[in-house]
Amino acid sequence: MQPAEKYALVVEDNADLAKLVQLHLHDINLETDIANNGQTALEMFSTRQYDMLVLDIMLPELNGLEVCKRIRQIDRQIPILMLTAKAEEIDKVVGLEIGADDYLTKPFSVAELTARIKALLRRADPERSSNLCSGSVIVSHGDLEIDQAKHLVRIGGNEVDLTVREFELLNHFLRHPGRVFTRTELLENVWGYSNGVYQHTVNSHINRLRAKIEKDPSKPAYIVTVWGVGYKLVDQ
Repeated sequence: MQPAEKYALVVEDNADLAKLVQLHLHDINLETDIANNGQTALEMFSTRQYDMLVLDIMLPELNGLEVCKRIRQIDRQIPILMLTAKAEEIDKVVGLEIGADDYLTKPFSVAELTARIKALLRRADPERSSNLCSGSVIVSHGDLEIDQAKHLVRIGGNEVDLTVREFELLNHFLRHPGRVFTRTELLENVWGYSNGVYQHTVNSHINRLRAKIEKDPSKPAYIVTVWGVGYKLVDQ
C-alpha cells in the first residue's frame, strides 16, 4: 500500500528560499504550498489539512511567532519547524516556548533541513509508528496512560491533546519513573539541544504539560519539581 500523500506549508517571504525549500521537500515526497506572509499563512492553514509547517520568524503583516501562537490554538499536534536568523536568539526561545517543535538557523544546509523535517514527521505520524510495532505499546502510570504506537495520552480514560514535543517530554519521563532530570538533560534528551540558553523552554513545556495532565497543576501528582535539581515523574 502506498503511503498517504503529505502536505507541508512553507511560510517564507524570501521567494527564492521558499522555492528552494519547496523543491527539496518535494524530493522527500512532501507536496508543498508557499505563503509569503503571516496573514496568508493563516488563511491557507484554515482551508487545507497540512502535515508540516515550516515557518520563518521575520514575516510581513504578521510575524512567525504570532502565526505559531495562533496555529497552536487550533492545532496542537502539527509539527512546526521555525526558521531564524543568527541574531534572533531570543526569538528562538520564545518560538519554542509558544509551541514550535524545532528551529533551524539560517543559513542552513538542505541535508539538515530535510533531516529535521523527516524526524518531526516520524514523531507525529501514529500510523507509521503503528506499522513499526506489533500492536500498541501502552504504558500506564496511575490514571495516566500513554499509547506510544498511536501517539495517544489518556487521563482516567479521557484523551488528552498534546503537541509532539509535549508527548515526547511525557514519554521520556514515563520511560524513567523516579529519575530526576536536570533542565539541561531534558533539553538534550527531548529537544536535542545542548545550549543552556533554552532551559526556559523546558520550564514552559513542563507547565503546559502539567496544565493538561494534573488535576491541580499547582500541586502536581505526576511530574514534580526537585528543587535545585530539576524534575521527575513520581515513582509509583
